[in-house]
Amino acid sequence: MTPRERVMAVLRGEPVDKIPFTIYEGMIPQCSVERQLRNDGLCIVNRQQPVCGVRTPGCRTETHTYAEDGKPRVKRVTYTPVGEVSEVREPAGFTSWAVEKLFKGPEDYSVLKHMVACREYFATYDRYVTAEQWMGEDVILRGGIGLTPLHEIMISWMGVETFAFEWLDRRDEVLELERVMRESRRGVYPILADSPITHANYGGNEVPEVMGVPRFKEFCVPCYEECAELFRPKGKLQGTHLDGNNRPWAAAVAAAPLDYIEAFTPAPDTDMSLAEALDAWPDKVLWINFPSSLHLASLEVIRETTRDFVALGRETNRVIIGITEDIPKDRWQESLLAISEVVDENPLSKSL
Repeated sequence: MTPRERVMAVLRGEPVDKIPFTIYEGMIPQCSVERQLRNDGLCIVNRQQPVCGVRTPGCRTETHTYAEDGKPRVKRVTYTPVGEVSEVREPAGFTSWAVEKLFKGPEDYSVLKHMVACREYFATYDRYVTAEQWMGEDVILRGGIGLTPLHEIMISWMGVETFAFEWLDRRDEVLELERVMRESRRGVYPILADSPITHANYGGNEVPEVMGVPRFKEFCVPCYEECAELFRPKGKLQGTHLDGNNRPWAAAVAAAPLDYIEAFTPAPDTDMSLAEALDAWPDKVLWINFPSSLHLASLEVIRETTRDFVALGRETNRVIIGITEDIPKDRWQESLLAISEVVDENPLSKSL
Protein backbone atom coordinates (compact mmCIF):
# COMPACT_ATOMS: atom_id res chain seq x y z
CA MET A 1 0.00 0.00 0.00
CA THR A 2 1.13 3.56 -0.61
CA PRO A 3 1.17 6.05 2.28
CA ARG A 4 -1.87 7.84 0.85
CA GLU A 5 -3.77 4.59 0.33
CA ARG A 6 -3.00 3.59 3.91
CA VAL A 7 -4.48 6.80 5.35
CA MET A 8 -7.60 6.63 3.20
CA ALA A 9 -8.15 2.96 4.01
CA VAL A 10 -8.26 3.63 7.75
CA LEU A 11 -10.52 6.65 7.24
CA ARG A 12 -12.90 4.41 5.27
CA GLY A 13 -12.76 1.49 7.67
CA GLU A 14 -10.76 -0.75 5.34
CA PRO A 15 -7.84 -3.02 6.32
CA VAL A 16 -4.25 -1.79 6.08
CA ASP A 17 -0.82 -3.40 6.08
CA LYS A 18 0.46 -1.15 8.88
CA ILE A 19 -0.62 1.84 10.95
CA PRO A 20 -0.47 5.06 8.89
CA PHE A 21 2.09 7.62 10.07
CA THR A 22 1.58 11.24 8.97
CA ILE A 23 2.99 14.73 9.48
CA TYR A 24 1.91 18.22 8.41
CA GLU A 25 3.67 19.66 5.39
CA GLY A 26 5.21 22.50 7.41
CA MET A 27 6.55 20.32 10.23
CA ILE A 28 9.42 18.55 8.51
CA PRO A 29 12.32 20.05 6.52
CA GLN A 30 13.55 18.50 3.29
CA CYS A 31 16.63 16.46 4.19
CA SER A 32 18.01 12.93 4.13
CA VAL A 33 16.04 11.86 7.22
CA GLU A 34 12.83 13.22 5.70
CA ARG A 35 13.48 11.18 2.56
CA GLN A 36 14.20 8.07 4.63
CA LEU A 37 10.98 8.53 6.57
CA ARG A 38 8.94 9.00 3.39
CA ASN A 39 10.56 5.95 1.81
CA ASP A 40 9.56 4.01 4.91
CA GLY A 41 5.93 5.12 4.64
CA LEU A 42 5.57 8.56 6.24
CA CYS A 43 2.70 10.45 4.60
CA ILE A 44 2.82 14.24 4.29
CA VAL A 45 -0.51 15.94 5.04
CA ASN A 46 -0.70 18.97 2.76
CA ARG A 47 -3.34 21.55 3.69
CA GLN A 48 -2.31 24.21 1.18
CA GLN A 49 -4.41 23.26 -1.86
CA PRO A 50 -7.90 24.75 -1.42
CA VAL A 51 -10.76 23.71 -3.67
CA CYS A 52 -12.83 26.77 -2.76
CA GLY A 53 -11.92 30.40 -3.33
CA VAL A 54 -13.63 33.55 -2.08
CA ARG A 55 -14.11 37.05 -3.40
CA THR A 56 -15.70 40.02 -1.65
CA PRO A 57 -17.26 42.43 -4.17
CA GLY A 58 -17.29 45.99 -2.87
CA CYS A 59 -14.54 45.30 -0.33
CA ARG A 60 -10.82 45.92 -0.74
CA THR A 61 -7.92 44.57 1.32
CA GLU A 62 -4.44 46.08 1.57
CA THR A 63 -1.44 44.35 3.11
CA HIS A 64 1.48 46.29 4.59
CA THR A 65 4.72 44.64 5.72
CA TYR A 66 7.03 46.44 8.14
CA ALA A 67 9.23 45.95 11.20
CA GLU A 68 8.60 47.12 14.75
CA ASP A 69 11.26 46.82 17.45
CA GLY A 70 13.18 44.53 15.13
CA LYS A 71 10.24 42.17 14.66
CA PRO A 72 8.38 41.61 11.37
CA ARG A 73 4.80 42.79 11.18
CA VAL A 74 2.05 42.28 8.61
CA LYS A 75 -0.92 44.64 8.70
CA ARG A 76 -4.06 43.85 6.74
CA VAL A 77 -6.69 46.56 6.29
CA THR A 78 -10.09 45.71 4.80
CA TYR A 79 -12.17 48.59 3.44
CA THR A 80 -15.94 48.18 3.07
CA PRO A 81 -18.74 50.62 2.15
CA VAL A 82 -19.64 50.86 5.86
CA GLY A 83 -16.15 51.29 7.33
CA GLU A 84 -12.82 49.53 7.72
CA VAL A 85 -11.19 47.00 10.03
CA SER A 86 -7.54 46.01 10.42
CA GLU A 87 -5.35 43.42 12.08
CA VAL A 88 -1.61 43.09 12.70
CA ARG A 89 0.23 39.76 12.87
CA GLU A 90 3.81 38.70 13.52
CA PRO A 91 5.08 35.93 11.22
CA ALA A 92 6.50 32.99 13.19
CA GLY A 93 7.72 30.15 11.01
CA PHE A 94 4.80 28.11 9.70
CA THR A 95 2.29 30.25 11.63
CA SER A 96 1.85 33.81 12.90
CA TRP A 97 0.92 35.53 16.16
CA ALA A 98 -1.81 38.11 16.59
CA VAL A 99 -0.47 41.50 17.62
CA GLU A 100 -3.69 43.42 16.99
CA LYS A 101 -7.07 41.72 16.53
CA LEU A 102 -9.57 42.56 13.82
CA PHE A 103 -12.29 43.54 16.30
CA LYS A 104 -11.53 46.72 18.26
CA GLY A 105 -14.95 47.81 19.52
CA PRO A 106 -18.74 47.81 18.99
CA GLU A 107 -18.43 49.99 15.90
CA ASP A 108 -16.80 47.05 14.09
CA TYR A 109 -19.85 44.77 14.16
CA SER A 110 -21.47 46.39 11.14
CA VAL A 111 -18.22 46.30 9.17
CA LEU A 112 -17.57 42.64 9.94
CA LYS A 113 -21.13 41.65 9.08
CA HIS A 114 -20.91 43.44 5.75
CA MET A 115 -17.51 41.90 5.00
CA VAL A 116 -18.89 38.41 5.61
CA ALA A 117 -22.28 38.88 3.95
CA CYS A 118 -20.78 39.97 0.63
CA ARG A 119 -18.52 36.92 0.27
CA GLU A 120 -18.90 34.91 -2.91
CA TYR A 121 -17.43 31.40 -3.07
CA PHE A 122 -16.21 29.63 -6.20
CA ALA A 123 -14.58 26.33 -7.10
CA THR A 124 -10.82 25.98 -7.67
CA TYR A 125 -10.72 22.27 -8.46
CA ASP A 126 -8.10 22.28 -11.23
CA ARG A 127 -5.24 23.41 -8.97
CA TYR A 128 -6.08 20.68 -6.47
CA VAL A 129 -6.15 17.94 -9.10
CA THR A 130 -2.82 19.06 -10.55
CA ALA A 131 -1.21 19.29 -7.11
CA GLU A 132 -2.40 15.80 -6.15
CA GLN A 133 -0.94 14.36 -9.34
CA TRP A 134 2.38 16.15 -8.95
CA MET A 135 2.91 15.44 -5.26
CA GLY A 136 2.59 11.69 -5.54
CA GLU A 137 1.48 8.83 -3.33
CA ASP A 138 3.30 9.84 -0.16
CA VAL A 139 1.28 13.05 0.16
CA ILE A 140 -2.40 13.36 1.04
CA LEU A 141 -4.26 16.61 0.44
CA ARG A 142 -6.76 17.74 3.05
CA GLY A 143 -9.62 20.12 2.43
CA GLY A 144 -10.56 22.91 4.80
CA ILE A 145 -14.10 24.07 5.54
CA GLY A 146 -13.06 26.94 7.79
CA LEU A 147 -13.38 27.63 11.49
CA THR A 148 -16.71 27.22 13.22
CA PRO A 149 -18.15 30.76 13.19
CA LEU A 150 -18.34 31.38 16.93
CA HIS A 151 -14.80 30.12 17.41
CA GLU A 152 -13.56 32.40 14.65
CA ILE A 153 -15.20 35.35 16.40
CA MET A 154 -13.86 34.29 19.79
CA ILE A 155 -10.27 33.46 18.91
CA SER A 156 -9.38 34.97 15.54
CA TRP A 157 -11.31 38.22 15.60
CA MET A 158 -11.69 39.22 19.25
CA GLY A 159 -9.47 37.22 21.56
CA VAL A 160 -10.78 35.47 24.65
CA GLU A 161 -10.86 38.45 27.01
CA THR A 162 -12.62 40.78 24.58
CA PHE A 163 -15.06 38.03 23.65
CA ALA A 164 -15.91 37.48 27.33
CA PHE A 165 -16.86 41.13 27.75
CA GLU A 166 -18.79 41.23 24.46
CA TRP A 167 -20.63 38.02 25.37
CA LEU A 168 -21.66 39.65 28.64
CA ASP A 169 -22.41 43.17 27.40
CA ARG A 170 -23.46 42.78 23.74
CA ARG A 171 -24.42 39.16 23.27
CA ASP A 172 -27.13 40.00 20.74
CA GLU A 173 -24.49 41.61 18.51
CA VAL A 174 -22.21 38.59 18.82
CA LEU A 175 -25.06 36.22 18.00
CA GLU A 176 -26.12 38.26 14.97
CA LEU A 177 -22.55 38.25 13.67
CA GLU A 178 -22.38 34.48 14.22
CA ARG A 179 -25.67 34.05 12.34
CA VAL A 180 -24.36 36.01 9.35
CA MET A 181 -21.15 34.00 9.36
CA ARG A 182 -22.98 30.68 9.57
CA GLU A 183 -25.24 31.67 6.67
CA SER A 184 -22.20 32.64 4.59
CA ARG A 185 -20.40 29.40 5.42
CA ARG A 186 -23.29 27.43 3.91
CA GLY A 187 -21.97 28.55 0.53
CA VAL A 188 -18.80 26.53 1.10
CA TYR A 189 -20.40 23.15 1.81
CA PRO A 190 -21.72 22.30 -1.69
CA ILE A 191 -18.47 23.38 -3.37
CA LEU A 192 -16.43 21.03 -1.19
CA ALA A 193 -19.02 18.26 -1.43
CA ASP A 194 -18.80 18.33 -5.24
CA SER A 195 -15.00 18.70 -5.26
CA PRO A 196 -12.26 16.07 -5.72
CA ILE A 197 -11.30 16.16 -2.02
CA THR A 198 -11.67 12.99 0.02
CA HIS A 199 -11.89 14.60 3.46
CA ALA A 200 -11.90 18.00 5.13
CA ASN A 201 -11.53 19.49 8.59
CA TYR A 202 -14.24 21.74 9.97
CA GLY A 203 -12.75 24.12 12.46
CA GLY A 204 -10.78 22.93 15.41
CA ASN A 205 -8.74 24.00 18.41
CA GLU A 206 -11.88 24.48 20.48
CA VAL A 207 -11.22 23.61 24.10
CA PRO A 208 -13.89 23.12 26.80
CA GLU A 209 -12.16 25.51 29.18
CA VAL A 210 -12.86 28.39 26.76
CA MET A 211 -15.66 27.39 24.38
CA GLY A 212 -17.59 25.57 27.11
CA VAL A 213 -19.74 22.50 26.61
CA PRO A 214 -23.08 24.37 26.19
CA ARG A 215 -21.68 26.66 23.48
CA PHE A 216 -19.99 23.71 21.76
CA LYS A 217 -23.33 21.90 21.56
CA GLU A 218 -25.24 24.99 20.42
CA PHE A 219 -22.79 26.56 17.98
CA CYS A 220 -20.30 23.91 16.79
CA VAL A 221 -22.21 20.65 16.51
CA PRO A 222 -24.99 22.15 14.33
CA CYS A 223 -22.31 23.30 11.86
CA TYR A 224 -20.97 19.76 11.61
CA GLU A 225 -24.54 18.53 11.08
CA GLU A 226 -25.28 20.97 8.26
CA CYS A 227 -22.05 20.11 6.49
CA ALA A 228 -22.58 16.36 6.90
CA GLU A 229 -25.95 16.60 5.14
CA LEU A 230 -24.09 17.52 1.94
CA PHE A 231 -20.85 15.62 2.53
CA ARG A 232 -22.16 12.15 3.31
CA PRO A 233 -24.26 11.62 0.16
CA LYS A 234 -21.13 12.47 -1.87
CA GLY A 235 -18.84 10.18 0.14
CA LYS A 236 -16.82 13.02 1.66
CA LEU A 237 -15.42 12.60 5.17
CA GLN A 238 -15.58 15.35 7.78
CA GLY A 239 -13.34 15.74 10.79
CA THR A 240 -12.26 18.35 13.28
CA HIS A 241 -9.03 19.25 15.05
CA LEU A 242 -9.50 18.66 18.79
CA ASP A 243 -6.05 18.57 20.37
CA GLY A 244 -6.90 19.74 23.91
CA ASN A 245 -8.91 18.25 26.75
CA ASN A 246 -11.99 16.44 25.44
CA ARG A 247 -13.47 14.59 28.38
CA PRO A 248 -16.04 17.32 29.29
CA TRP A 249 -17.68 17.17 25.86
CA ALA A 250 -16.88 13.58 24.92
CA ALA A 251 -20.59 12.71 24.69
CA ALA A 252 -21.30 15.67 22.40
CA VAL A 253 -18.42 14.70 20.12
CA ALA A 254 -19.69 11.11 20.07
CA ALA A 255 -23.10 12.28 18.87
CA ALA A 256 -21.72 14.64 16.22
CA PRO A 257 -21.57 13.49 12.56
CA LEU A 258 -17.77 13.53 12.47
CA ASP A 259 -15.91 10.72 10.71
CA TYR A 260 -12.57 11.37 12.36
CA ILE A 261 -11.08 13.40 15.20
CA GLU A 262 -7.84 14.90 13.99
CA ALA A 263 -4.90 15.92 16.19
CA PHE A 264 -6.45 14.18 19.20
CA THR A 265 -3.58 14.25 21.70
CA PRO A 266 -3.68 11.41 24.23
CA ALA A 267 -2.60 11.55 27.85
CA PRO A 268 -0.23 12.50 29.40
CA ASP A 269 -0.76 15.76 27.51
CA THR A 270 -4.56 15.84 27.89
CA ASP A 271 -7.33 14.33 30.00
CA MET A 272 -8.11 11.24 27.86
CA SER A 273 -6.04 8.26 26.82
CA LEU A 274 -6.28 6.88 23.30
CA ALA A 275 -8.06 3.78 24.63
CA GLU A 276 -10.63 5.96 26.40
CA ALA A 277 -11.24 8.02 23.27
CA LEU A 278 -11.67 4.92 21.11
CA ASP A 279 -14.25 3.64 23.60
CA ALA A 280 -16.02 7.01 23.83
CA TRP A 281 -16.20 7.48 20.03
CA PRO A 282 -16.75 3.98 18.60
CA ASP A 283 -17.66 5.18 15.10
CA LYS A 284 -14.79 7.64 14.64
CA VAL A 285 -11.20 7.34 13.48
CA LEU A 286 -8.64 8.81 15.88
CA TRP A 287 -6.04 10.64 13.78
CA ILE A 288 -3.85 11.44 16.73
CA ASN A 289 -1.04 13.85 17.46
CA PHE A 290 1.77 11.88 19.08
CA PRO A 291 1.94 13.52 22.56
CA SER A 292 4.33 16.44 22.25
CA SER A 293 5.81 16.03 25.72
CA LEU A 294 6.99 12.53 24.86
CA HIS A 295 9.37 13.79 22.19
CA LEU A 296 11.49 14.87 25.17
CA ALA A 297 11.36 11.41 26.73
CA SER A 298 13.81 8.59 26.15
CA LEU A 299 13.70 6.71 22.86
CA GLU A 300 12.50 3.63 24.71
CA VAL A 301 9.50 5.56 26.08
CA ILE A 302 8.74 6.81 22.56
CA ARG A 303 8.98 3.28 21.18
CA GLU A 304 6.86 1.77 23.95
CA THR A 305 4.17 4.43 23.52
CA THR A 306 4.14 3.79 19.78
CA ARG A 307 3.75 0.05 20.42
CA ASP A 308 0.73 0.78 22.59
CA PHE A 309 -0.82 2.94 19.86
CA VAL A 310 -0.13 0.29 17.21
CA ALA A 311 -1.77 -2.36 19.41
CA LEU A 312 -4.90 -0.23 19.69
CA GLY A 313 -4.84 0.32 15.94
CA ARG A 314 -4.60 -3.41 15.34
CA GLU A 315 -7.55 -3.99 17.67
CA THR A 316 -9.83 -1.28 16.25
CA ASN A 317 -8.55 -0.30 12.77
CA ARG A 318 -9.33 3.28 13.78
CA VAL A 319 -5.91 4.78 14.56
CA ILE A 320 -3.63 7.01 12.51
CA ILE A 321 -0.46 8.29 14.18
CA GLY A 322 0.21 11.90 13.25
CA ILE A 323 2.49 14.82 14.07
CA THR A 324 0.59 18.11 14.27
CA GLU A 325 2.74 20.12 16.69
CA ASP A 326 6.32 21.35 16.83
CA ILE A 327 9.10 19.00 17.88
CA PRO A 328 12.36 20.42 19.31
CA LYS A 329 14.93 20.79 16.55
CA ASP A 330 17.41 18.55 18.33
CA ARG A 331 14.86 15.75 18.79
CA TRP A 332 12.65 15.47 15.73
CA GLN A 333 14.88 13.17 13.68
CA GLU A 334 15.48 10.50 16.30
CA SER A 335 11.90 10.72 17.59
CA LEU A 336 10.25 10.31 14.19
CA LEU A 337 12.67 7.57 13.19
CA ALA A 338 11.82 5.67 16.38
CA ILE A 339 8.06 5.95 15.73
CA SER A 340 8.52 4.89 12.11
CA GLU A 341 10.67 1.90 13.08
CA VAL A 342 8.07 0.61 15.54
CA VAL A 343 5.29 1.00 12.96
CA ASP A 344 7.37 -0.99 10.46
CA GLU A 345 8.26 -3.66 13.01
CA ASN A 346 4.59 -4.27 13.84
CA PRO A 347 2.68 -4.86 10.58
CA LEU A 348 -1.05 -5.43 10.71
CA SER A 349 -1.19 -7.54 7.56
CA LYS A 350 1.48 -9.00 5.29
CA SER A 351 -0.92 -9.66 2.42
CA LEU A 352 -1.78 -6.03 1.56
